[in-house]
Amino acid sequence: MKKISIAIDGTSSSGKSSFARKIAEKLGYAYVDTGAMYRAVTLYAMRSGFIESDGTIDVPGLIVGLPDVRMEFILNPQTGSNELWLNGENVEQQIRSIEVSDQVSAVSQLPEVREQLVLLQQQMGAAKGIVMDGRDIGTVVFPQAELKIFMTADPEVRAMRRYKELLDKKQKVSLEEIMENIRKRDLADTTRAVSPLKKAPDALTLDNSRMSIEEQIAWVEEKIRHLTEE
Repeated sequence: MKKISIAIDGTSSSGKSSFARKIAEKLGYAYVDTGAMYRAVTLYAMRSGFIESDGTIDVPGLIVGLPDVRMEFILNPQTGSNELWLNGENVEQQIRSIEVSDQVSAVSQLPEVREQLVLLQQQMGAAKGIVMDGRDIGTVVFPQAELKIFMTADPEVRAMRRYKELLDKKQKVSLEEIMENIRKRDLADTTRAVSPLKKAPDALTLDNSRMSIEEQIAWVEEKIRHLTEE
């Protein structure tokens, strides 16, 4: 059975990462969470003082510091998931905070940041047999991917998912705060000048507002079967 590349794009908190991770596990493919990579750069910028308390970014400083950012995904045997390590530290929990969420869209808009991470992502997926999710995978990173999926869900559904996820991680947030964050993220992601979030012409839309993860997996397995058996 031939290996393919699977590109998954979509809105914030639409369940892309969980969906992509399960597909990769079933196929025995590598999984790359590109959103986590942008979050890691954002965390690095915050820790390094390149983001002021008012959200202003010291762009020249961050660009100079980018070569110091080392990222790798390492399998956690306890969870069975690949977790992101930043400069030798597991930051999987820290990059999911609401503070990072509030800043990641601004950081990911910077052309220099996107250029460096897109190159790294393309290197990761050069051999195929990969599932990658993000905002511009099917349009910029892997426009040649055999299967492209654009995921979305109602904003209220996405906000509740994110709220429950953060509560499970013992983070104190309000549903209203998350709803506002999602609204801002959607606006920033779809209107940014560099690699805006948009559906690739040949991508399949998956609105999972009222679908279980099992139903989503069954849906995509049928699509994959046709592609890998050709």
